[in-house]
Amino acid sequence: MEAFEAFLDKAGGIVWGPPLLILLVGTGIFLTFRLGALQVGLLPYALKLVFSRNQDKKSEGDITHFQALMTAMAATVGVGNIVGVATAVVLGGPGAVFWMWLAGFFGMATKYGEAILAVKYRVKDSKGEMAGGPMYYLEHGLKQKWLGVLFAIFGAFAAFGIGNGTQSKAVADAMSNTFSIPHWVSGIVLVLFAGLVILGGIKWIGRVTSFFVPIMALFYLIGGLIIMLSNLTLIPEAFATIFKFAFTGEAAAGGAIGAAIRFGIARGLFSNEAGLGSAPIAAAAARTDIPGRQALVSMTQVLFDTIVICSITGVTIVMSGQWKDTSIEAGALTSAAWGTFLGDIGPVLVSIGIIFFASSTILGWGYYGEKCFQYLIDNPTAVKIYRVIFVLFIFVGATAKLDVVWALADVLNGLMAIPNLIGLLGLSGIIVLETKRLRSKIKEERKEVA
Repeated sequence: MEAFEAFLDKAGGIVWGPPLLILLVGTGIFLTFRLGALQVGLLPYALKLVFSRNQDKKSEGDITHFQALMTAMAATVGVGNIVGVATAVVLGGPGAVFWMWLAGFFGMATKYGEAILAVKYRVKDSKGEMAGGPMYYLEHGLKQKWLGVLFAIFGAFAAFGIGNGTQSKAVADAMSNTFSIPHWVSGIVLVLFAGLVILGGIKWIGRVTSFFVPIMALFYLIGGLIIMLSNLTLIPEAFATIFKFAFTGEAAAGGAIGAAIRFGIARGLFSNEAGLGSAPIAAAAARTDIPGRQALVSMTQVLFDTIVICSITGVTIVMSGQWKDTSIEAGALTSAAWGTFLGDIGPVLVSIGIIFFASSTILGWGYYGEKCFQYLIDNPTAVKIYRVIFVLFIFVGATAKLDVVWALADVLNGLMAIPNLIGLLGLSGIIVLETKRLRSKIKEERKEVA
């Protein structure tokens, strides 16, 4: 078993190596130029769609724009926003935060492209619900069903790692370390919570996440903003440090500019999942008249996840100076940083953030994994069995040590991105055409208002 785990660790290093990172960022850069940097020009309109009270209720779909965004946010805002960012700073130095921002900027274009294709090529399943994502646009758009099958296989199994076991373990550890609650108790509570939501399907997931996600994100943001506003004089120095080391490189683990770029990009992409192909599965369920409108909403996910939430973690860590202490492990760095400013309450707030973030990720990935499995086996009974197994595995993840499972999921997670990126590049012309259609619609609406 140790040999197999070593093999998986090596395979994970290869899969998540420079070629894939370059492909991920390169796709974002390519789409940014092809779409005229719409993540800048159309961002105000996108935010208007997100927060509009009059969500689309007439078009086809199962959930609103906002609910689709919150479902995707639930899946992406997880342990990576706290521990992942801290790891990037430890291994790549403060400069990694800058490269995380850069990856997030171009990732917005990638996320937009994914969502356009997901809505355009979505289908109705046997229950009359929308089903979409990379597997469908690879089959119906690119005409390469085998790539869709590969993506679905990788996604259905990877969900047990990135979206289940690692998250439930993080919750159980946080509950144990902070509140002395046994792992098995946390496991049972998580199973009951997630089970009630996931077994209810996408409509119930959408309702719960649209309520749960804004509250948890606001909770963490308020904690971070209290630190920043109470220590305004440290903010300019923190940003200066981030920009300085982005091009020179310094890390607690002894880094260089290459490490700053690598870990900043890698952790940023791990957090927002741009290019991974997961979020468009939720986007496909949205009620929308044209693909581009939901795509703009989906694009803001990267903004909220990486540019806002991850930045709170990264900037407060740099402000504290704790990243220089080589005795602090990455997993405890954010807690140490917040403890510097808030005393004993700091680590407690971080633990609560981890509990909220990780719990929500389970909900989003429960839906992703199910849809991937459904693409492979479109049988209602089989899908229900998958849901039950997924929910029960939450307890296993919270209470057992499953390093092999995590390592395997990490490999499968990276492999998901490859067919998805092939689809994005191969169907980039469709993305451009749908964007022109969107811009025309927006112009018409503005003329009517004028």
